[in-house]
Amino acid sequence: MNKAMYSGASILLKALGEEGVDIVFGYPGGVVLPLYDELYLQDKIKHYLVRHEQAALHAAEGYARASGRVGVAIVTSGPGACNAITGLANAYYDGTPMVLITGQVNSALIGGDAFQEADIVGITRSCCKHNYLVKDVKDLARIVKEAFYIAQTGKKGPVVIDIPVDVFTSKYTFNYPKNVELVGYNPNYKGHPLQVQRALKTLFEAKRPIIISGGGVVASNASVELKEIALRLQIPVVHTLMGTGTFPDNLELSLGMMGMHGKYCANLAVANSDVIFAIGTRFSDRITGCLKKFAQDAQVIHIDIDPCSISKNVKAQIPIVGDIKNVLNMMIKELDKQNHKINLEQKEKWFKEIDEWKTKVAIPRKTSSKLSAITVLEKIYDYTKDDEPIVTTEVGQHQMWCAQNFKFNKPRKLITSGGLGTMGFGFPAAMGAYVAQNTLHNNNKYVLNIAGDGSIQMNIQELMSAVDYKFKVINCIINNGYLGMVRQWQEKIYNKHYSQTKISSPDYVKLAQSYGALGLRVEKEDEIIPTLKQAIDFDGPSMIDFVCENFEMVYPWVLAGQPIDKVLLSREEE
Repeated sequence: MNKAMYSGASILLKALGEEGVDIVFGYPGGVVLPLYDELYLQDKIKHYLVRHEQAALHAAEGYARASGRVGVAIVTSGPGACNAITGLANAYYDGTPMVLITGQVNSALIGGDAFQEADIVGITRSCCKHNYLVKDVKDLARIVKEAFYIAQTGKKGPVVIDIPVDVFTSKYTFNYPKNVELVGYNPNYKGHPLQVQRALKTLFEAKRPIIISGGGVVASNASVELKEIALRLQIPVVHTLMGTGTFPDNLELSLGMMGMHGKYCANLAVANSDVIFAIGTRFSDRITGCLKKFAQDAQVIHIDIDPCSISKNVKAQIPIVGDIKNVLNMMIKELDKQNHKINLEQKEKWFKEIDEWKTKVAIPRKTSSKLSAITVLEKIYDYTKDDEPIVTTEVGQHQMWCAQNFKFNKPRKLITSGGLGTMGFGFPAAMGAYVAQNTLHNNNKYVLNIAGDGSIQMNIQELMSAVDYKFKVINCIINNGYLGMVRQWQEKIYNKHYSQTKISSPDYVKLAQSYGALGLRVEKEDEIIPTLKQAIDFDGPSMIDFVCENFEMVYPWVLAGQPIDKVLLSREEE
């Protein structure tokens, strides 16, 4: 009996269905038309049309990070695929599981400088976890299976599948593999039991321990286990930007975010610790400051599923390679077995020191009669905190003010660009996050995007996508007339030479209205809450232009290259 034959485009959609994919983001073009024709003829996968390929990747990442599922994006060849590179790199550096499907010119034309040809495999080699050029339709189903497996195992990340147009149109039977076996790729999930015992012994003996919680805790869904370990061992917890929400901010042991713009007490606690328990962090320069002076007296216990991340920047005395959730559960079982009591007296001095450091906070200073960005964000947080919305951000001062002034007691509530620092990320990521929560939880809950007047213009065209689909995304624009973070560096380091950082903006109210969105402006403090309420009540996307003072600074601040305990708290400090 002859098996049914399917086009490559149909095989691809069937394979996506086998992976549970029901949402994709994309933008069509010539060589992917066979795929878009198949999308037109089916109703199982919902396609969201963006207005720029970069936005498709950011939306897919927002979806992935809000849902914990694999995000999927589709773009065409040449310029379409090239436009997706920034979004791909962003997902790669922040460890987000994604599959990018790119169209490619006819196999016979590859290498001949055909119209809209680009060597996407070569271009993406350094900014994705793996990539494929599909040369035969017979391999397509297997490659899709492998791509999804690679994307969501080990250290998660994006995978590229580049498909020539003739592969889309060629026909073959559909047979989806049940298992994946890849030579040389075998992530270790268990963690070594002897290393776990060594780690616990070291933590029991520590007098000044600290936990650093990173984005790997989110990826592993290990927040519950982290909380149990911290409470049972009575160890204070700091988090990286990507680790926001992994340990509840409302608990006494939470010291908040550490790093360049982290809290004074968080940085001082890490700098003066005798044992650092690092969980799912790669120790980037934004949290270590000067590496030579980073926590010089501390032993380092480091858990990560990626062996390349351990001792890459900071040497670990006790490395544990494995899935964080699994390793922490091993620790919990060992604690149950040992029934060891914590000696709180040996940590008493440590907790007193931390309490003293908590009293030292940043001293913001107003420079004009305009709105303070910090006040705006404090009021937005106070008004929305009971709703627990997902919050996305662009990149810059507003990103840091949001991280500092919002409290997050759950993971996946702050979605921001960490490793790459991509301006233009927040708005399309918010769209993807909105789709995720609306699809998975069937609610119409709004998403907040905290933006700057520079970043929001990077992907502002997505207002049309948001209007078309009635995405309830509230863009809160901190409009200070500058590329704020760059200007801040120019003020402090470059003698106030504000070279090319003063930026003009459109009339955001009229611009929003021209797209069919709600446009609002706030210039006075008493207008913040009524305007925010108006946006929340609106059934669709909105933009609120908060006209803020021009020269407000982000403090605390550790200057690049300085040790993390050299924290500036105000403009007046040298």
